[in-house]
Amino acid sequence: MALTIVSQIFPREMIPAVLPLIEDKLQHSKEIIRRKAVQALYKFYLIAPNQVQHIHDKFRKALCDRDAGVMAASLHIYLQMIKENSSGYKDLTGSFVTILKQVVGGKLPIDFNYHSVPAPWLQIQLLRILGLLGKDDPRTSELMYDVLDESLRRAEINHNITYAILFECVQTIYTIHPKSELLEKAAKCIGKFVLSPKINLKYLGLKALTCVIQQDPNLALQHQMTIIECLDHPDPIIKRETLELLYRITNGQNVIVIVQKMLDYLKESREEYAVINLVGKIAELAEKYAPDNGWFIQTMNAVFSVGGDAVHSDIPNNFLRLLAEGFDDGKQDDQLRMYAVRSYLGLLEEGDALHPQKFLQVMSWVLGEYSSLVTDVDPEVILAKLHSLLKKTFVTSETKAWIMAAVTKIASRTSYSKTVNKLIQEFSNSLDTCMRQYAFELKHLCEDKALMKNLLPFDASCTDMVVDASLSFLDGFVSEGLGRGAAPYKPHHQRQEEKLSQEKALNFEPYGLSFASSVSSSGVTGRQSPTGLSFGSDMSGNSAETGHKETNTLKLEGVRKLWGKEGYLPKKESKVGKENEPQTVSCGSLLAGQVVDPPVSRSDQVASLSEEDKEKQQLASSLFIGLGPNAGVSLMGKADTATQKFKRKSKITETQTSEEASDFQNSAASDFGPLLDTVPITMEDYEGDICTRLRKASLCSSDIVEDNLAFETPQSLKQCGLDVRLSDSRLSQSSLFADSNIEIFQPSPSAQCESASTMPLFPSLPEELQELAHSEIAELCQSDALALYLCKVWTGDSLLLTVFVSNKTTSALNALNLVFEETEHFQILESPTYQFPVIEARSVERCQKRVRMDKICTHGILSGSVNCQSEVDTHLEFSVTLSLLDFIRPMVMTTEDFGKLWLSLSNDVKQNIKMSPSQDSLSAALDTLQQKLKLHIVDVIGNEGILACQLLPSVPCLLHCRTHSGMLALWFRSPCSALPDGLLYQCQKVMEES
Repeated sequence: MALTIVSQIFPREMIPAVLPLIEDKLQHSKEIIRRKAVQALYKFYLIAPNQVQHIHDKFRKALCDRDAGVMAASLHIYLQMIKENSSGYKDLTGSFVTILKQVVGGKLPIDFNYHSVPAPWLQIQLLRILGLLGKDDPRTSELMYDVLDESLRRAEINHNITYAILFECVQTIYTIHPKSELLEKAAKCIGKFVLSPKINLKYLGLKALTCVIQQDPNLALQHQMTIIECLDHPDPIIKRETLELLYRITNGQNVIVIVQKMLDYLKESREEYAVINLVGKIAELAEKYAPDNGWFIQTMNAVFSVGGDAVHSDIPNNFLRLLAEGFDDGKQDDQLRMYAVRSYLGLLEEGDALHPQKFLQVMSWVLGEYSSLVTDVDPEVILAKLHSLLKKTFVTSETKAWIMAAVTKIASRTSYSKTVNKLIQEFSNSLDTCMRQYAFELKHLCEDKALMKNLLPFDASCTDMVVDASLSFLDGFVSEGLGRGAAPYKPHHQRQEEKLSQEKALNFEPYGLSFASSVSSSGVTGRQSPTGLSFGSDMSGNSAETGHKETNTLKLEGVRKLWGKEGYLPKKESKVGKENEPQTVSCGSLLAGQVVDPPVSRSDQVASLSEEDKEKQQLASSLFIGLGPNAGVSLMGKADTATQKFKRKSKITETQTSEEASDFQNSAASDFGPLLDTVPITMEDYEGDICTRLRKASLCSSDIVEDNLAFETPQSLKQCGLDVRLSDSRLSQSSLFADSNIEIFQPSPSAQCESASTMPLFPSLPEELQELAHSEIAELCQSDALALYLCKVWTGDSLLLTVFVSNKTTSALNALNLVFEETEHFQILESPTYQFPVIEARSVERCQKRVRMDKICTHGILSGSVNCQSEVDTHLEFSVTLSLLDFIRPMVMTTEDFGKLWLSLSNDVKQNIKMSPSQDSLSAALDTLQQKLKLHIVDVIGNEGILACQLLPSVPCLLHCRTHSGMLALWFRSPCSALPDGLLYQCQKVMEES
C-alpha cells in the first residue's frame, strides 16, 4: 500500500527522501513488493529522470527477475528509455527477443493468458520495444525476424486481442530493417483488415496502411476501391482515418482532389480536434503542391473560413511570412500578392458575411502591405471598407488593432484622406483606451508625412531591424541615478537567490533520534552563496543538529500508555485473538475467442459497370495518380522529386555583432542541448544476465568509465575477464520466470581477448603524448588484413583520439580511408575523414582527431569505418563509447571568485547520497570526487566543501558539498541546464563504486 501511494502522490521534491528506501525493496523476497517497487521507480522516472539514472543497472536486474510480474513491470521503464535513446540498449535486443519467444510459446504461467492468448499485453510491449531497437539497424533487426514470424503465425485466433497483436506485428515489421518474406505476410494481414466488414478491423487496416504507406506505396493501389468506399463511410472515424491516408499519398498530381475531399469533411465536421488537425494538413499541402496562385489563395481562404478561430496561430503566421518573403521570381511575388488583395476586397464587399477574427487579421495585414499594387482601386475605397469593419460589433479589440495598423500603412501612401480624418475624429473620444491611443498616434503621424513614410516603408516587413540590446542610450540616466544614491540593478535570478537565502528550505532530516532508522536524505539549507555564512552550519538557525544536542527522547512522565505495537492496548486486553483462516478462491474457466468469418472475396469484374462504379473508378484514378511504380512519388516525410511550388526566399539580412559576449553562460547554455536521461549500463554490473548479444568489436562503456576514473593514474582498457566478474552472480540452472516449462536461457560467453603474440605489430604512443594523461591502447576491430587500435589522450582543450591502423599483410595497402560518422553529441574539430596514402607491409600508422562534446550526454557512441580498396576490398566498422568525464577538466579559482560565479548561475540540481564506510569523512569524499571526476577542490570549511570544474571548452560547473549523518548533500550549479544532471549521475556512480 505504501509503495502504491508513493508512486501516486509524491512530488518531485520528495523523491530524494524516499528513493533509497524504494531501492532496498527491489531486493525484497516477495514478488509483489518487488513489482510495486519497480512501478514506483517508473513513476519517478517520468517525473524526474535524472534522479534515478544511477539505478539503471537495477532496472536490468528487474528485467532478469524470476517472477514474470516483476519482469513485465520493468518493460514500461525500458519502453520509455528506449524511446529516448535506443542506441544505448541495443545490447538488450537478445534478451527481449528471448522473452518474447517464451511468451509466444506459452511458457509463462496460465494466469497471464487472456482468452487463451498468452500474455497479449506483454507481447504488445515487447513488439514496440523491438520496433524501436531495430529501426535502421540491419544487424539488430536480423535477431527479430524469426520471433516476428512466429508471432504472426500464432496470432491467428479470431479475437480482438489477437488483432491488436497482429497490428503491432505489422508496425514492427515495417519499422525495422525490411525482410521481403515478412513484408509479404504483413501486407496480407493488412489486406484482411481493410476488407473486413467489421468497422473495428477496417479501422485497424486503415491505420496500419497509413503507417506503412511510406515504405510501400503500392499497397494503396491494391486497395484503392476500398479506400474510395471508406470516404463515404457513415462512421466519421473511418472517414477521418481515410483522409489521413490520402494525406500521406498526396503529390502534385492529386492534390486538388484530396484537398477538396478534406474541405468537404471540414464543412460537415463539428469536432474541434478534427478541424484543427485537418486545416493544418490542408495548409501544408496547399503550400507544398499548389498548382497556381489562384488555387492557393482560394484554398487558404477556405481554410481560414471553415477553420475559424480554432486554426492554430502558426497557419496564418506562415501564410503571411510566405507572402512577405516571396519566391525567387519578383514578378511571381507581385502576382500572388495582387491576387490576394483582389480576393480580400471581394470578400469585404459582402456586407453581411461574418468572417473569423484570424481571417480578418490576415485580410487587414495583406491590404495594409500590398493594396498599393492594385492600381485600379482607389485607396479611399479600401480605407472605407476597413473603417466599416471597425464599426462592426463582432470585431474584437485585437482585430481592431490589426485594422488600425493597416489603415496607418495605407494612409502613409496617400496625400490626404477624408476617411482617415473621420476615423481620427471618431475614435479620439472612444471609451476603448487602445483605440484612442491608435487614433492619436495616427493623427500625429499624418501631420508629418515624411516621418510617416520613413517609419512605414513599402514591403519592409522582412527587413532586419538593428536593436541596441544593451540599451546604451540609457547609460547617462543610470549614471545620474547611481550618483543620487539609487540601488544598482540586480538580475531576476539574483533577486530570487537573496529572497530564498532568507527563507527556510524543505528539511528532510529526522527530529532528534526518535526514529528507529534515520531518513536517508538531507537538505541543503538556504540558497545563499556557499562561500558566505552557509559554511558555518552551526551558525544557521535552520540546522536540525542543535535539536539533537538538547534532547534525544520524548518526556513521557505521567502520560498513560494507550497505544502499543499491537494497537489500542485497552481494546486488545478485552479481546481474544483469532486466527484468520485462509480463504480459497476458485479460478473460472477462460472463455474461448469468437471466430470471425473470413472476409468475403471480391467477385470477378462484370462486363457492364453501373454508373456509381464508374464514378468511383474515375475518382480512384484522380486520387491515386502518381503512385505507380514508374511515377515520381512524393510522399509526406520523404524527399520530394518535384520542385516545391512555393519555395520561400528569405529576405532577412543576417547581421553579426562585433561585440564580444560579456556573459559566457548565455552562449554555453545555447550551445548545449538537453541532457539525455538514459545511458547504457554494462552487462557486468547486474546479476542473472539473460541477454545474448551480437556486438561488433567496440570499446564497451564500462571500459571507458574505468579510463575516465583514472585521470592522473590511467588504467588499461580491459577487454576480457567478463566471465570472471560474473562468476559470482550467475543465475541458477532454472528458467527465467521460475517455471519448469520455460527453457533455460543463459548469457553467451564473452569474447576472448586475442593474444598479443598473434598481432604483427602493437602500436605505441609518441613520447610527447605519453607525458599526458591517457588510456591504454585498446583494440577496436580487426580482419585478416587490418587491425584498428585506439587510445584516448586527455589534453587541456579537448579529447584527443589517436587511432592506429596496423597492416597485418605482407604487401603495402594504398589509399586507406578512415571516416568518422556525424553524431549529435560530439563534434570533431578537424575533418571527420583521414586518408592514409600508403601503409607498408606489417607496419602501423596513426592519425589523431580532436573531439569536443556538442550536446551533453552521460555516455555517447562515436562510430566510424575504414575502407581499403586493394586486391580484396576491406571494410571495417567500429564504435567508441565516450563519456561526459572525457570532456571534464578541473577549474582553478579562488573562494571569492567561486562566490561571485555561484550567485550568477541559475541552473542547479540537488541530491543526497549515502556515503560508504570507506568515506566516513568529508575529506575522503572530496578526494574521491577530485581523483575520479577531475574536480578542483577550491576550499573546505568545517563539514562543507566547494569544488569547480569545466566542460570543454569553457562551460563551468560548481559543486557545494556538505556531510551530515552519513549523507553527502550535493548542490550543483552551471549556466548549462544539462551539465549538473550529467555530473550528478557520475557522482552517484562514483560514490557507489568507491
